[in-house]
Amino acid sequence: MAFEGLSEKLAEVFKRLKGRGVLSENDVKEAMREVKLALLEADVNYKVVKDFVDRVTVRAVGSDVLTSLTPGQQVIKIVNDELVELMGSENARIEYPSKPPCIIMMVGLQGSGKTTHAAKLAKYFKEQDKRPLLAACDVYRPAAINQLQVVGEKAGVKVFEMGQINPVVIAREAVKHAREHGNEIVILDTAGRLHIDEELMDELKNIKEETQPHEIILVVDAMTGQDAVNVAKAFDDALGITGVLMSKLDSDTRGGAALSVLAVTGKPVKFVGTGEKLDDLEVFHPKRMASRILGMGDMLTLIERAEQSLDQSKVQKLANKLQEDKGFDLNDLLEQMKQIKKMGSIKQLASMLPGVGEKIKDVDVDDSQMGRIEALITSMTPEERADPAIINPSRKRRIAAGSGNSVSDVNRLLKQFESMQKMFKQMGITGKNGKGKRNRLRMPGRWM
Repeated sequence: MAFEGLSEKLAEVFKRLKGRGVLSENDVKEAMREVKLALLEADVNYKVVKDFVDRVTVRAVGSDVLTSLTPGQQVIKIVNDELVELMGSENARIEYPSKPPCIIMMVGLQGSGKTTHAAKLAKYFKEQDKRPLLAACDVYRPAAINQLQVVGEKAGVKVFEMGQINPVVIAREAVKHAREHGNEIVILDTAGRLHIDEELMDELKNIKEETQPHEIILVVDAMTGQDAVNVAKAFDDALGITGVLMSKLDSDTRGGAALSVLAVTGKPVKFVGTGEKLDDLEVFHPKRMASRILGMGDMLTLIERAEQSLDQSKVQKLANKLQEDKGFDLNDLLEQMKQIKKMGSIKQLASMLPGVGEKIKDVDVDDSQMGRIEALITSMTPEERADPAIINPSRKRRIAAGSGNSVSDVNRLLKQFESMQKMFKQMGITGKNGKGKRNRLRMPGRWM
């Protein structure tokens, strides 16, 4: 997970600070030295780290903090405020023109994930009830056009292509097509290179001059660390980018590039890629990211992810079923597990809960356990899922063999499911008891 290493080190520093009733100026300065080392190890730009620590130290050694009843908490608040300021006090938005289409030019080096994230961005806009158009302007990389068509189809977005002709012409005609067909957004997927060169920049400048894009989004690979910041500066100097989309942030436990981009280039991170699926794209919220880094969770992102991923009709259907006292069966459990999987890994979701991130850092959360449960349930007949009580020893042997598990795994699942059903009855969530209680549902114990 992004910033995992930084979060762990900062948690240790702040734990020691909160453990002291009174803080001296030396206590604060010693803590700031550790914060400085943690940021440098997270691959944050050295000058950015120095300026950040200096600002925090000046504020933290003030009399209001040192004489406070909770000085440790005050220092954490200052660090949080400065982290937000470092990444941008407000989340940067796409600037839409008064007259569509909004032209977004995607640029970046080869291998940064530009084409895939162009499709992710298109899907994001489509889910906001807009009509995006993807334009294939990379005519050099083998199968680049085909790749955009494949991911475009998965995103449910039309791809405009004219083969391997002049990219400037393709970009111009794509914008013209969008105006004629009512597309509010045009996303230009331009060519990348293994490294920045004059020929590449000239082509991008020509596309910019021809189409006058409203946004120039640079896609950078978070795993390249400070190189990502250097690339951002080079592209900004040449093209004047409006923002950054940071890919593979979920794969980099350091995440220093995200903390450095704004300070070095003056241009904000607008989106982050958090996985390989087309849904794995998030708007970059500095306040939420600072909260995650400091182990305070990120409930707003978790709620938004639930709203986007969960099928509300199925959620309501289950709620109605429980209220009508029709019982919770294994079909319902299977459906709920599928819904949760859409939201991300269990550890990733748990890390967004306040106070949970630090507690699970050393816990080996194996998402394959959910797959094992799914295999067990799908090996059952519809009758067995609806009424697990009919599952006798011979049925258990069949289910175990069909799912590639053991009979003891079947027994464990059935026992845990029985406990869950008893818990539901004890909580009084059905409509027949007349109590009208509303309780959150959770799985008892550990699964598998």
